[in-house]
Amino acid sequence: EGGNTRDVAVKVQRPNIMNQIALDMHLIREVAPIIKRTFNLNTDFVGVVDTWGIGFVDELDYIEEAINAKSFTEGIVRTPLAGVVFAPPVVDELTTRKVLTTEWVVGERLDKSAKEDVSILCSIAMNSYLTMMLETGLLHCDPHPGNLLRTTDGKLCILDWGMVTRLDPDLQITLIEHMAHLTSADYEEIPKDLLLLGFIPEDKSDLIRDSGIVDTLAEIYGAWTAGGGAAAVDVNKVIADLQELTAEKGNLFKIPPYFAYIAKSFSVLEGIGLTNDEQYSIINECLPYVSKRLLTDKSERTGGALSTFIFGPDKSNEDRIIEYDRVEQLVSGFGDYTTSASGELLGRNSSRTDAVESVATQVLDLLATEEETPLQKIFIEQLAKIITSSTRSAWSDIRERSGKLPSGRTVLGSIVDPLGIFRTSPIVRVNELDERTVETTRNLIQLITSNSPSNVDVSSLTNTEIVEISSIIAQKLFERRSGVVQTGNRLAMQLLQLTADRLDRGGERDIVVVPSRDPADRSSDGRIREDNEKKEESSDRLASARQILATIDQ
Repeated sequence: EGGNTRDVAVKVQRPNIMNQIALDMHLIREVAPIIKRTFNLNTDFVGVVDTWGIGFVDELDYIEEAINAKSFTEGIVRTPLAGVVFAPPVVDELTTRKVLTTEWVVGERLDKSAKEDVSILCSIAMNSYLTMMLETGLLHCDPHPGNLLRTTDGKLCILDWGMVTRLDPDLQITLIEHMAHLTSADYEEIPKDLLLLGFIPEDKSDLIRDSGIVDTLAEIYGAWTAGGGAAAVDVNKVIADLQELTAEKGNLFKIPPYFAYIAKSFSVLEGIGLTNDEQYSIINECLPYVSKRLLTDKSERTGGALSTFIFGPDKSNEDRIIEYDRVEQLVSGFGDYTTSASGELLGRNSSRTDAVESVATQVLDLLATEEETPLQKIFIEQLAKIITSSTRSAWSDIRERSGKLPSGRTVLGSIVDPLGIFRTSPIVRVNELDERTVETTRNLIQLITSNSPSNVDVSSLTNTEIVEISSIIAQKLFERRSGVVQTGNRLAMQLLQLTADRLDRGGERDIVVVPSRDPADRSSDGRIREDNEKKEESSDRLASARQILATIDQ
């Protein structure tokens, strides 16, 4: 057109290839039932062969392959990975069912590249495949080293889109839950995941909580998480453990047909990763994407997985407090994903202002939402606990530092509350939960400080940068003013709810013994006589608090 030329890649189908594939798949399908019976396996080998056969046949339609490549490009553009990974653009006018034409991409095989950014591109490849599997739903199933190129400008190009598989949303969420349990080492949840994913037959569902199964799987996954791939796993011990389980429980595991392509894709990715790092751990490499998905997904089931990740076994406890180690893992993973997806590690460095703006945008997008999300709900719940516990702890500390009167009361307490009405009220009394909350808060502040955006030292910002950042943040807050107001209202509601619950669960007040100057009021041991009459379970204050909550809720 207009005398312009462009380099293209042309893929031409071999003659009679359909007949050869059909014959091969027929022979394999005939052998599959024999293998199943011979080795007494649960796996549906015929189903696995059929799944492979469908993929091989679909791969011969080059128009469909072109559609797959375009779908990937359109889907990835809507993710943070846009700009760092792509599929070769298709030349539609030169493409038919047996001839595929794409633009020529200059690059080298990822596993053959000696560039310093190969490890970073391997992480981008992992995030790309997780995005395909768990987000866009179209998974590229042929990621052999020849199909992953490092382009001259440092991007990742994925070739050959003929072999793909599609995952339905329900399966995607179940896989996310499973991967969240893997990356957080919640191995007790793994058997249930395997049942839902089809790796354990329904008739064996009563065995998923068996301690022997949990211990065996925990040992296998633990070794795998440590890195080094299959070579790091004691294969003989694994086989012996599985044989022992089989002897006691019967055939317990099977491979669902849909998993054939997933296993193929990620086993190849693990192999590429191991060529660059002998201690490469594919489970740990999943953490950045899993963290991102848990923090940003609004579905109820993903919210449950987020609760499990953050709180562990205590997720259903009303007094739950986030576990620092789990939050550190989640924040670190999300930061790694954001940095990788933005291309920052590939030399696309941003200014300090841009870095702070990016973090501010992420925080507001995650937390200041008009519609309540699973993350925001947990955030508000924990923030309310932090505010109330820190306030009680600070008041208790200030009161004790003011000194004590002969009556045993503190000076400040006597001034603020001369009648001692609130002295032993559960609203101001510090308990063990408050102490744990305050300690967790200290750790979280340290975590936030150590994970500042792009290692930006806020104290070193220039006046111009501070003014610019302040203007940007103010603008963003104004743009999200509705979400900010809604979030503030939810926090106020949660604070009132915590107060009402504390009154309800904590009782009216503790009995505190103070010295008395009247000997008549003392018992034989010198303590004041106590009135042991049963207190009423509720009070006017508790009723008033509940009335306030009901009014606001209306």
